[in-house]
Amino acid sequence: MKNRIKLTLIITAVMIASCVDKKENGTAPTAPTVKLTSDLMTPEVMMKFGRIGSYVLSPDKKKVLYTVAYVNVEANNSRTVIYLMNSDGSNKQALTAADQTETDPQWINGGKQIAFISSESGSSQLWRMDADGSNRRCLSNVKEGIDGYKFSPDGSKVLYVSTIKIGELPSERHKDLPQSTGRVYNDLMIKHWNAWEDGQVPHPFVAAVKGNKLEGAFDLLEGEPFECPMKPFGGVEQLDWSRDGKSIAYTCRKKTGLSYALSTNSDIYLYDLDKKQTTTCITEGNMGYDQNPVFSPDGNFLAWESMEHEGWEADKNRLFVMDLRSGEKKDLSATVDFDVSHLAWRDNSQALLFSASWHGTGQLYQADLNGNIKILTQGKHDYMAVADAGDKLIASRQSMSAPTEIYSVNPSNGEAVCISKENDALMNQLTMGNVEERWVETVDKKQMLTWVVYPPHFDKKKKYPTLLYCQGGPQSTVSQFWSYRWNMQVMAARGYIIVMPNRRGVPGFGREWIEEISGDYGGLCMQDYISAIDDVKKESYVDADKLGCIGASFGGYSVYWLAGHHEKRFKAFIAHCGMFNFEQQYLETEEMWFVNRDFGGNFWDKNNKVAQKSFQNSPHLFVDKWDTPILVITGEKDFRILASQNMAAYAAAQLRGIPSELLIFPDEGHWVTKPQNALLWHRTFLGWLDKWLKN
Repeated sequence: MKNRIKLTLIITAVMIASCVDKKENGTAPTAPTVKLTSDLMTPEVMMKFGRIGSYVLSPDKKKVLYTVAYVNVEANNSRTVIYLMNSDGSNKQALTAADQTETDPQWINGGKQIAFISSESGSSQLWRMDADGSNRRCLSNVKEGIDGYKFSPDGSKVLYVSTIKIGELPSERHKDLPQSTGRVYNDLMIKHWNAWEDGQVPHPFVAAVKGNKLEGAFDLLEGEPFECPMKPFGGVEQLDWSRDGKSIAYTCRKKTGLSYALSTNSDIYLYDLDKKQTTTCITEGNMGYDQNPVFSPDGNFLAWESMEHEGWEADKNRLFVMDLRSGEKKDLSATVDFDVSHLAWRDNSQALLFSASWHGTGQLYQADLNGNIKILTQGKHDYMAVADAGDKLIASRQSMSAPTEIYSVNPSNGEAVCISKENDALMNQLTMGNVEERWVETVDKKQMLTWVVYPPHFDKKKKYPTLLYCQGGPQSTVSQFWSYRWNMQVMAARGYIIVMPNRRGVPGFGREWIEEISGDYGGLCMQDYISAIDDVKKESYVDADKLGCIGASFGGYSVYWLAGHHEKRFKAFIAHCGMFNFEQQYLETEEMWFVNRDFGGNFWDKNNKVAQKSFQNSPHLFVDKWDTPILVITGEKDFRILASQNMAAYAAAQLRGIPSELLIFPDEGHWVTKPQNALLWHRTFLGWLDKWLKN
């Protein structure tokens, strides 16, 4: 025992020492400038793209800090590098090297220094460097590491997120069973998306910045068992400093167990730093999600995103603003029928910028404090985060034909110039397939936007195998997204036409359109898929005898459902992490608010007509009609839709004698994230399509 304690002290001393070591910036990688042998996109080429992450403007608006992640397939990992450029894209330079991941850069000390998170010391800690990347110093030595942070406006304090432990594991309770791995639960939720609930929750801390270290850290939620930020996707964007540095706005769903599993009711709280433990809820009475608070530059207003109804994660995401002087609250998005996201104040505190999806694209908008909203951009792309840079905006943008880059946008006319140009060297060697907007009539005589992606060098005189893409969510937009998994240009470069319907349930077409899917998974949304593929297959260049159907999550469910209803339209199916047995899914999933809303309730309530209709559309009930080859993909760490759902679908196909294949990842969840697994996914996916649609 003494030797173990001594070794622990030595290791701790080494980590503390390394935390203050200086390390100058080195040479960072850039997107490869290799000469490609073909102008067609492949999964291997896609792995060479630099992946733009976060960015932040300097206080004087003249410079931009941003991050780029680079994938190393051989090492099966990625590294993130911090870059600096002028706001016009000139004088680009790497501030950090590529031998460890360094993220979350922020300007501090009036732009003279940069804070960031680095793993150099052995865990994720807060570091500081000069604006040219020199004079690096580690500021923190937080045992559990730091997951995100924000400096106070005057730089004297820092708000950071770290993990605390509540409760104890059985191995800790039973000291004679130190190697026991079992978990004992007596409440929901027991898991979330891709991790077991193990008593670890994120909490926000505030510490004073004293020279090169943090002092006096305290927990804003001391003694409370709640998550802040909210798991599994929430980050430091769910908290913000008041402009005088005297209070902090934070997002929290103050629920645990079964009540947490049943509710989306989160709130915005104001924590008074002068009167510790004095917390005020400013959204009390609103029963849906309230999150992502942002103080105005003048400190007079607080904006946040808000959903009205409890238990519905796809409710309208509204833009709320509170006048902190009068307490008045106003929904600035009341006049529009779309969701807002990525809120950012204009410098004059009289308007907010945000992005929103409408009719299959993501654009930038501005709302003044009277609720007058105007669109700032147009085009076939998706804008995401945005920041005010005076006479221009700085924003991230992507499309089905280009990965994320950073743009300078003229707010008066929407003209945009790419300033990061991270992937120009590769993009200039590739030919992308054309993405066409097509409006299809549905069975109830409505018009549905359907994206059609054509192969590069498309020739109308030829016939092409064609894929119907089924979107997940189910309430996720089929906009101009760029994905490193479901990449339409990779499929198109393989010689496929892809048909992408904005079927019932997707946002960007008004509340009526999005709400027509809940409680009716086997209804109009499925007919929309059929309408889209039947419309496109009439074209002379579509080989109607070689149609495939693909999708993940709700899209995977769609594939399973269509497999029992397609009336021999398709020659191949691929389902990734799809729902197969609804009764099984209802009890296996974790966010019970989702299935209660979208299924309409539980299956044992025989008097609930909506729920009974939902469960009658479970794909496993139609396996007797399956007649087409199917590839099933799943991950064993997927706790949203358990691997058992897809293993059961695969077993059903095998028992029916249907050609089928199962790709299962023991170390992946709902998404495939590891580089070599991603390449295996693509090769198996494309190989299956080629086998059944090209022979």
